[in-house]
Amino acid sequence: MKMAELSAVSGVSVATVKFYLRENLLAAGERTAPNQADYGPAHVARLRLIRSLIEVGGLAVADTREVLAAIDSDLPLQDTFAIAQRTVSERIDPAGIDRHALDRVDAVLNGWLVSAHNPGRLAAARVIESLDEVGQQDARGWLTRYAHAALLVAEADIDEIAALPDRAAQAQTVVVGTVLGDALFSALRRAAQEHVSALRYSAVPARDHQTP
Repeated sequence: MKMAELSAVSGVSVATVKFYLRENLLAAGERTAPNQADYGPAHVARLRLIRSLIEVGGLAVADTREVLAAIDSDLPLQDTFAIAQRTVSERIDPAGIDRHALDRVDAVLNGWLVSAHNPGRLAAARVIESLDEVGQQDARGWLTRYAHAALLVAEADIDEIAALPDRAAQAQTVVVGTVLGDALFSALRRAAQEHVSALRYSAVPARDHQTP
């Protein structure tokens, strides 16, 4: 297919397709003339992946290029995970985090195989610092319950990856699951908060809260 058809099938504008080509996010098509190229289903699939990572996942172009390279490489899945996590995480200097906050996070993660520079560990400690500053106490094991929920989600992620037949599919799911999984879990958490708060605090019968 020509670029116009590629644009129509993928839902990505011609201008954006050209931009992705210039940024080396999308492989060039098969050259048929000096200014013409043919594209195939793999280009459509890659365009949809790029659009999801950038528009839904919020990745920068440079980060998108990095995770796509990881998908296309022969890197171990653990390394692909590390790259995907790094792209969706704030860069945090461990030296700038309060030691007490890190200790609290480490206590909750006790027994987990987590590196000292894991972006999730550092980000959690940063959040603990902020909670302390506003006087939000963890009197009812809030942090521990969050960790338990996170472990369940992580197990679901890995189970999904393990069920796939080959490394290419697994690597793509590592990236998509890490990037879009964050957005999905945040969205479901908001829905769950409305549900639980309605059960506990609302005077309106539960049936009136049900979705169509």
